[in-house]
Amino acid sequence: MDLSTTYLGLELKNPVVHSASPLSEKIDNIKKLEDKGASAVVLYSLFEEEIEHESQELFAHTTRGTEIFPEALTYYPEHENYLTGPDIYLEHLRKAKEAVDIPIIGSLNGTTKGGWLQYAKDMEDAGADALELNIYFLATNPEVSAAEIDNRYIDILQEVKHHVDIPVSVKLHPFFSSVAEIAKRLDMGGVDGLVLFNRFYQPDIDLEELEVVPNLMLSTPMDLRLPMRWIGILHGKIKADLAASSGIHSAEDVIKVLMTGANVAMMTSALLKNGISWVEKVLVEMDEWLEEHEYESVEQLRGSMSHQSVDNPSDFERANYIKSLQSYEMKGIV
Repeated sequence: MDLSTTYLGLELKNPVVHSASPLSEKIDNIKKLEDKGASAVVLYSLFEEEIEHESQELFAHTTRGTEIFPEALTYYPEHENYLTGPDIYLEHLRKAKEAVDIPIIGSLNGTTKGGWLQYAKDMEDAGADALELNIYFLATNPEVSAAEIDNRYIDILQEVKHHVDIPVSVKLHPFFSSVAEIAKRLDMGGVDGLVLFNRFYQPDIDLEELEVVPNLMLSTPMDLRLPMRWIGILHGKIKADLAASSGIHSAEDVIKVLMTGANVAMMTSALLKNGISWVEKVLVEMDEWLEEHEYESVEQLRGSMSHQSVDNPSDFERANYIKSLQSYEMKGIV
């Protein structure tokens, strides 16, 4: 069975890609992901805040007291001699590339097109096969329009594309006024791939300490519905590759997103829950399903259930909403 696919111009042995997570913080885990069948690894994200923090810390430490002896500034070592957070990330990327043969995709998580863009180029120089932009921006200012937010994504993409030659993907969230329009604009702006979707982790409140606290919850298979729907709608309407992210836990989930038009399925929560060996199980079951249903390749399957391929495209739209409500049976309620 031919499970091969392409994503961001990369030839992959199968569609199962490990998305950014703490698992990739250890080289041994990256090796195991390759051994168990993952076709590529997106490294954990380098956050813009980390870059800014490290720069501020470095400046504070290297300039403390220099107002007294200005000439002392010339005695401080160059920046590259300091092993700061971003430097650690880049060194980890280099080691990952040396350790495995599968593609390694760097991940930048930020909100502006400032100094962190230099690290896009640094990731390329460190050997990254591609770059994923995770533009995590929560619009809380009511004076900022939706158009301004959309433009920020386009500006960041174009700035990064100007800095690097490797393929660039953008990880989107599902809360745009028009997902289809921002996808089209990014496509026209030269994006090589779109990852659908970023999960905005919601904070919780500690009632004892009266603090807002982070609350990380792993995805469930139900979370698959949203990316699957939009991949189905976008397939064939844009040139960029499509990656499904959120809710992919089984071989069936991978097959579903491929049918709607995804190039790859990104998996993390299932591996955090079941272990890295889960990849191997998923691939075996994929192979069995494809053979049982007389498919010869992943490419033969891809897009067969997209918006433009199904008999009733409206099932991806409002009609699905109406049918869902009408089909629900109220049991035991008087």
